[in-house]
This record gives sequence, C-alpha cells and structure tokens, in this order.
Amino acid sequence: MPRFIRLLRGLLMLLAIAGSIALWIVLPAPALLGLAILLAAWMGLTRSGRQAAAITRVGIATLPQRLGASSVIVIGIAGVVGVLVALLALAGGLQQTLRGTGNDDTAIVVRGGASAELDSGLSRESATLIAQAPGIARDAGGQPLVSAEVVVVTNVPKKSSGTDANVEIRGVGLQSWAVRPNVRIVDGRRFEPGLRELLVGQGARQQFAGLEPGSTINLNAQQWQIVGVFASGDAHESELIGDAETVATTYRRNGFQSVTVRLDSRGAFDTFKAALASDPRLKVDARTTRDYYTAQSAALSKVIRIVGIVIATIMAIGAVFGALNTMYAAVNARAREVATLRAIGFGAAPVLVSVVLEAMLLALLGGALGASVAWLLFHDYAVSTLGANFSQVVFRFDVSPALLGTGVRWALAIGLIGGLLPAVRAAQLPVTAALRES
Repeated sequence: MPRFIRLLRGLLMLLAIAGSIALWIVLPAPALLGLAILLAAWMGLTRSGRQAAAITRVGIATLPQRLGASSVIVIGIAGVVGVLVALLALAGGLQQTLRGTGNDDTAIVVRGGASAELDSGLSRESATLIAQAPGIARDAGGQPLVSAEVVVVTNVPKKSSGTDANVEIRGVGLQSWAVRPNVRIVDGRRFEPGLRELLVGQGARQQFAGLEPGSTINLNAQQWQIVGVFASGDAHESELIGDAETVATTYRRNGFQSVTVRLDSRGAFDTFKAALASDPRLKVDARTTRDYYTAQSAALSKVIRIVGIVIATIMAIGAVFGALNTMYAAVNARAREVATLRAIGFGAAPVLVSVVLEAMLLALLGGALGASVAWLLFHDYAVSTLGANFSQVVFRFDVSPALLGTGVRWALAIGLIGGLLPAVRAAQLPVTAALRES
C-alpha cells in the first residue's frame, strides 16, 4: 500500500507539472505582463518586497560559486526550448507555405469526394463544362482563364541523401500563366507546348539532383529536358511543370486531375460553385485555392505540433526534476545564510519569492539560449517532406518571434515549477536547526 501511495503521488505530481506548464503557456501576454508589473511594484514599494529583492541579489551574486549545478538548469531548459521551437517552426513553415499557395481569386475543381488532386479524375467533357461556368475571368480575346491540369509523380534523388523521393509533375494548360501570374521565370525560358520540356521550381532545384536547366529527366521511359527554373513563392516551387497534353500523352491519361480557374471577382466564387453544383452532368467539388491548400496543410501540421508538444513536455518534466535537484542543493548550501536572514527579521515570503525568482532567472537564460540556437540553426532553413499528393513539398522553417516567445514561456514555466518546492522548503526551514548546522 505505501508503494502504491508513492506511485499515486508521483503521477499526481507529473499531472500537476504538465497542467501548470499548460496553464502558464495559454495565459495571454497582457496577463503575464500584468503579473510582472505587480511583482515589480511589490518588490519596490513594500518592505517584504525589498527584502525579497535583497535576498535575490545575494543569490545571484553567489551563482558563480554554483556554476556547475546552475548550468544543469540552463542547459536542460535550453534543450527543451530548442526542440520545441524547431518542431513548431517545422509545422509553421509547412502550413505557411501551403496556405500561401492559394488565394480567394482562384478556385480549384476536383472530382466529388476527392481529398487531393492525385485522388481526383476529371474527364475532358467535365473540363469543358467547367470552363463554361459563370464567374470565370476572361482574357482580352474572350477566352476563359482556365487551366485543366494533369498531376503525376516521379522519383528523383535528393541531393542530401541520394535516395529517391517523389516529385510532382504538373501538366498545365495554355492559360496557366494568366491563372497564376505569380509564377515567373528566373532562369532559362518557358516550355514549348507539345514538346517534352519542363520547368523546375527553384525549391525543387535546391533539394533534388539532376534538375538543372539543360539536364534531362526520364518520365515513363521518355526523356524530358529541363529548360528553365521558375519561382512562385509557394508550394508550386516544389514541382516540375510542363504542357498538360504532352504529360497526359506520356502517362496515357485521357483526362485531368483538376481544373484551376481565375475568378472575375472575389465574390464570384459562390456563383461559380453554384453553377457547377446545379449541373447534373458534373459531380465535382469546387473550393477557393486558399481553402484547398489550407486543408492540405492542416492534418500534417497538426501531427507535427502534437509530436513537438509531447516531446517537449517529456523533456520539460526531466528539466523540472533537474531544476528541483539544483535548487534543493542551493537551499541546503545556503541554509545558514537563510536562517541568519530569518533571525534578523526577514520574513518567510521574501525567502520563498527569492528562490523562485532565482530559478526563473536561470530558466530565462536557458530559454534565451535555446531560442537563439533554434533561430541560428533553423530560421529559413529549407527542407522537404511528404505532402498530401504523396510528393515532396519544399518549404522553410519559420522561426517567428511568436514561436520564440512560446519557447521562453515554457522556460519560465519550468523554472517556476522547479523552484517552487525548494522555495517552500527554504521558507519553512527551522531557524535554530539551520544555525546549528556546520
């Protein structure tokens, strides 16, 4: 029974630690700022607060004498913050890239019930009917700005490892340049319709081997030439693009995977979607490209965030115990000092606050260190991962100021919890017993 009770207490402590970290993290920034202002006012305007400030200064002054033990807190918390910020930056970068791919001025149409383009299939008749729907913008010649597209994947070796990875090949229509005006050539030239020529996104060019202009790539036993590099500032930079009809012929496709259209106004989407839904010859789903690519990023980004938080929480629990051991040792080492202060009139509350503040200051150093390392190593670092179309999506880590702030919050939460129990012990330390210790 005693063993069971100890186990139960341990589990309750772990839950309390996790819950406290979560509560601290979800507090809005104004609430945290308000707490800091109240603490500063208490320490500056009250007698007990000034006592707490004095004890804290003494504790900080003795840190060089406890450098080894104090570094345990700093390094442990730096590891927690570094891992957390890196994984959240990974999820944020992927989500930002995919969300930035779409907008409210364009719409994508796929087969009804399809979750992604590779799951979709549209006949040529369906593509023609979609192009005739109202709400689509037209060029100077009156032609609808529509791109019926073929989407396939091929294997290309990665530069980093030499192993094959899926790269998306997108066959686009003649109007694709008007549908996506953000696509621009940065090296070489455009592909010629009817020829086996491809443009490579600059993200794919950085990540994969053999995609330089002038090189050739094998697609379904046919040789295609890379004739240029394009930039778009979105997930399409992970792709290779060519003529839709030529790609369809190479892969023996009779139809398309999707149709992307440019709308004549932002308010035209509802009209466009209603027209497709009311046509009994069509069984399709239409979404703005913003909604489509946001949905593509949601699931994977959520998984990465959950994994990051779980890993960071496990590491944080370890860091809390490290902080507990360090601060308990600090309290024991300063037992006579604390007892002397209590004997000359210092209250228990100033002692408690000073120990907690010392732990949180060490945690702040660790958080700043971990956040700085994460920013230096990962900010704007390009990687690729498997996307919804089972092809590699090239994106960059997004180590934003908000993420750095989240990491520092985690650090302060660990310091608060790790310093609280030793602080309570220091405040409750019997004065006479401590003074008798050698």
